[in-house]
Amino acid sequence: MSNEKINQGHFSPLPEMKSGWVWLVGAGPGDPGLVTRLAVHALTQADAVVYDALVSKEILAMANPAAEMIDAGKKGGAPSPKQEDISATLIRLAKAGKKVLRLKGGDPFTFARGGEEGLALIAEGIPFRMVPGITSGVGGLGYAGIPATHRDMGHAVTFLTGHMAGGAVPANLDWAAIAKGSPTIVLYMAMKHVGTIAGHFMAAGRAASEPVAVISKATTPEQKVLETTLAEVASDIEKEGMKPPALIVIGKVVSLRKELDWLTRFAQGEA
Repeated sequence: MSNEKINQGHFSPLPEMKSGWVWLVGAGPGDPGLVTRLAVHALTQADAVVYDALVSKEILAMANPAAEMIDAGKKGGAPSPKQEDISATLIRLAKAGKKVLRLKGGDPFTFARGGEEGLALIAEGIPFRMVPGITSGVGGLGYAGIPATHRDMGHAVTFLTGHMAGGAVPANLDWAAIAKGSPTIVLYMAMKHVGTIAGHFMAAGRAASEPVAVISKATTPEQKVLETTLAEVASDIEKEGMKPPALIVIGKVVSLRKELDWLTRFAQGEA
């Protein structure tokens, strides 16, 4: 068992970004105000920024003006960089002595392939640092007025991906166990397969009338929230024209949105 002592210098508030290093940085769920101080610090130091499609122009504008900006965003239905190509780009830039920032929406290690990129860097002997970001499953819910947990109705929460690397519904999940064991379920990237996934949960005993929320473009000015039920979520998404990126939240906590929708009241100038 490892019990290595960590150098306290690594925990200085704003450590120097070194040449030949790659920083895997989370940009948060969308609102530029949710980017961490350390992430902004990295943006101002980087020689090269390899960014995802969901990172806003406002966040990219925080980068060092002299930095090389490389779009590595994956765009549904359009030609997009493959993961191995993105990792190869990070390796090439680092070996060229650049201070490399890999900027990812949300959190790098939460449905964002940061783990894959970190392993690729380690295999090439390239040092990296990970800077956590607010994942949309937390920040997006908060902006929709839905608490991820609640002592009376949500003592556990499960985060799931709605598709595997090839685009199919995850085949290695125990849908019945999740349905029975987690009062709140948050689905990332599930718009395409939401009907099938909802069917799995209802077959496992979740009520067809259970509250569901779909949060599109969370924490951005284009945020839209649809409240529906487990039985009707797929048809209502189509009816309302909801578009990805979107989160789907299943559970009784969705019912709290009626009172906790602070963002709508804030936008309307209510006290």
